Amino acid sequence: MLYAFLELTREWLIDHGVYFLLRVFEQLQFRALAAAGLAFVLVLVLGKPTIRWLTRKKIGDSGLADTEALRAHASSKANVPTMGGLLIVGSIVVSVLMLADLSQFYIQLGLIVMLWLAVLGGFDDWLKLTAKSRGTGSRQGLRAWEKLIFQLGLGLIAGWFLYRQGTSVEDVRHVLNLPFQKTYETAASGTLNPALIYLSAIPFVIVSILMLTGMSNAANITDGMDGLAGGIATAVSVGLFVLTLVAGDNGMAHYLLVPHIPGSGELAVLAGATAGACLGFLWWNCSPAQVFMGDTGSLALGGVIGYIALVTRQEIATLLMCGVFLIEIGSVTIQVTYFRATGGRRIFRCAPYHHHLHMGGWTESQIVARAWIVSLILVVAALAMLKVR
Repeated sequence: MLYAFLELTREWLIDHGVYFLLRVFEQLQFRALAAAGLAFVLVLVLGKPTIRWLTRKKIGDSGLADTEALRAHASSKANVPTMGGLLIVGSIVVSVLMLADLSQFYIQLGLIVMLWLAVLGGFDDWLKLTAKSRGTGSRQGLRAWEKLIFQLGLGLIAGWFLYRQGTSVEDVRHVLNLPFQKTYETAASGTLNPALIYLSAIPFVIVSILMLTGMSNAANITDGMDGLAGGIATAVSVGLFVLTLVAGDNGMAHYLLVPHIPGSGELAVLAGATAGACLGFLWWNCSPAQVFMGDTGSLALGGVIGYIALVTRQEIATLLMCGVFLIEIGSVTIQVTYFRATGGRRIFRCAPYHHHLHMGGWTESQIVARAWIVSLILVVAALAMLKVR
């Protein structure tokens, strides 16, 4: 809204000699950093009131767990307010509305992706948390296939509209960006590499479905310890902040020989706001947590991460940054598959993997801190890949 206000009043501001006071809002980097700061402050300021409201509404964690081994751990978190994702998503949306160019398609679709998954996660959280008050036999959240339908539907819609942004089949917005592959022959010429692989509509949409569904579920599964998912999402969002600035800048993209996606730079505001909101949420979510993000936050955060990866054509680099998320969801997939195939045998003590480590003697703080460290290393490695072509 501030950016829109500046656009509408530009001539008046220039005529009255005060435009120089607001000229800084023309700079994308400034608006992206300002969005990060604004989201951080909003979460800090609204944290206490939100926690009190959730507590009054008795929207707290049940302290229940699916396995006997985890019940003691889960019981210690009973009655801690959840659905704190409302705080994260609300702060991101407000920051983006205030500081982004809302006429940009990628910003519009990014907000739709976030809100779609936040509503889906919020409905799931609400069903879980009100099951007891609704009586015996009430549903404990959405069924897996129900959530999957909405996630797949979002991936299909988002993928189709993203694909249509390309002007032809061989458009850089459709390229399969492989590690270490040059998008352009040289930075100076800007000639596209003839070895590039372009995705047609169906493969592109399939990749979109996999990224949005997979990343939202991976973040959701990782959200099982105080500060774990929030800290990782903060690190990944910082990495995405850099990727959006590179992809949206013609000179920088050509210099690094990576895809230049016109208009994608505005997503730096969304990435910055996400990083700021997650960092602010850690203030309330660090051990011992005063609030949990719930599915409301984790599904939305994972979806936004996957969405930005799709727009910038940096799916593989993003997957590397999200290595901890992938280990978590991979451990669940392996455990469930092996358990069913062998009639009850397990590979891990418990899945997801952070519970396996906890049951192996690691403390919760050790697991969370080390996951943050690994995530930071992976983000640095992914960004370093941009220069290695």
